Amino acid sequence: MINHDLPIMEDDLHAYVDGELPAGRRAAVEAWLAAHADDAARVGAWRAQAEMIRNRYGGTVLEPVPSKLDAARLRRIERRWFRPALVAVVAAFALGGLSGWFGHDVLEGESRYANTATADAIDAYKLYVVEVRHPVEVPGAEEPHLVQWLSKRLGYGVRAPDLGPIGLKLVGGRLLPGPGGPAAFLMYEGPSGDRYTVYCARSNSPETALRYRAVDQVAAYYWIDDSRVYVVSGPADRDRLLRVARSAYDQLEAGDQKNRG
Repeated sequence: MINHDLPIMEDDLHAYVDGELPAGRRAAVEAWLAAHADDAARVGAWRAQAEMIRNRYGGTVLEPVPSKLDAARLRRIERRWFRPALVAVVAAFALGGLSGWFGHDVLEGESRYANTATADAIDAYKLYVVEVRHPVEVPGAEEPHLVQWLSKRLGYGVRAPDLGPIGLKLVGGRLLPGPGGPAAFLMYEGPSGDRYTVYCARSNSPETALRYRAVDQVAAYYWIDDSRVYVVSGPADRDRLLRVARSAYDQLEAGDQKNRG
């Protein structure tokens, strides 16, 4: 496992491909890619796609503007045609954008397991975060029992990150069904009532960098390490959620490295 001050995120990988990564971060990303073939393959695919686009469309910027797009001619188009044309253009753009996005998802070749686990974690967040009386099965006041119970059911050591330094208190946890067996689900709450959850389940997928996903008003950061998938979910405030995810990531990674050592 590559040990860095900050986890390698998907944004780092995109910036690396685009040549926009800060010099001080480049070595860390290259070390990560050297040790993680899955992410290295994704980076290679992004570069190949970018080169294909440049080769195919790069010359269009030098071509003269077609006469049918002449500004004077366009201004003479009757107003009644403007709205339908605008709608058509927007629709085409939207369809093209969606096609590009789905193609992007396929190109990345993300682990189907990680996608399923993340979707399950977000669904569980939506289901239980609104509960007032029964958000968890075992309260945070019984943390030793909670951790022991979840560890026994999952078959490995489950840890509840201490998020107190960033203002979050452990509400408790529960056992959930996961894509490949039982999953642990821990809930935290801030002073204003905002809630965040940490989901953990077994995974047979390759290790991944920290990645982000948003669904409506809920978002999640997720990663795979040491044969486990972790998902940190919360309100779609990306900066705040990143602080929570990094705090959990650092503690869970430190624990995994200690166990491996």
